[in-house]
Amino acid sequence: MTLTRRGLLAAGLALPFAALPFAARARAAAPLRIGVTLHPYYSWVANIAGEQAEAVPLVPVGFNPHAYEPRAEDIRRIGALDVVVLNGIGHDDFAGRMIAASERPDVPVIEANRNVPLLPAVGAFARGLGDTIDGKVVNSHTFISIAGAISQVQTIATELGALHPDRAEVFAGNARAYNRRLRKLRADALAQVTQAPSPDFRVATIHGAYDYLLREFGLEVSAVVEPAHGIEPSPSQLARTIDKIRAMNVAVIFSESNFPSAYVETIEAETGVAMYPLSHIIHGAYTPEKFEVEMAQNLATVVRAIREGGKA
Repeated sequence: MTLTRRGLLAAGLALPFAALPFAARARAAAPLRIGVTLHPYYSWVANIAGEQAEAVPLVPVGFNPHAYEPRAEDIRRIGALDVVVLNGIGHDDFAGRMIAASERPDVPVIEANRNVPLLPAVGAFARGLGDTIDGKVVNSHTFISIAGAISQVQTIATELGALHPDRAEVFAGNARAYNRRLRKLRADALAQVTQAPSPDFRVATIHGAYDYLLREFGLEVSAVVEPAHGIEPSPSQLARTIDKIRAMNVAVIFSESNFPSAYVETIEAETGVAMYPLSHIIHGAYTPEKFEVEMAQNLATVVRAIREGGKA
């Protein structure tokens, strides 16, 4: 999606403002209002912008973005936004409808995944969530990984700086500091895995959301249980998945925390494979620290699964 660029200030106003140092200009300008669609994007924007902007969720707390249908009051909120940051590859398709129906159909949009190497959606999940890009259905869960986050944070900061040059230096500096923290989270986790997982160490997931995260540990997903997020497999699908998990000698299954389901217990009981819950980062309050907190927990869970699963 092409960004809509703002016009320059009238010359009589721009010259004295431009004479100020970058930091002074940023302080003098009114805070921006930046729309976001998912919890991780709230955390990223809040850390990039600092006091220069307010991150405004388009999806209210308590609504699952997978099943979200825009409400009139949520659409009206877009009229007061300066820019919207999107996942843009299948996880927040509702946002396009909201923007088109709003008072600001020309609001600038930043597609955060523009520079992220995308993984294809595989198996049954390919028929679920994701956009078709270059003829392939891609996995839209780039936000559940450190590498994906770092790339998107950089893109968001760069695009915000292009839209608001007077604040570009602040955005860039905040993004660098935030990405340093994210790299340290990953480095600390990887340092706890003293030996790379064996090629025979196979993992399965209940939901096809964790491929990007697991790739950072050198793991490939061998099987995905759900046909799409929140859609339970039929009895025949479940039976085939259990047979596949057994046949492939899967060592670990990653499930989704905050999303209990009876069939998860069935899989664990039938296969004897231990379950390790990972956060989808879509539940609870929007906070600046949410992504770091829940990704640190996810990283620790993967480390534990590798250590314990490797001994099974």
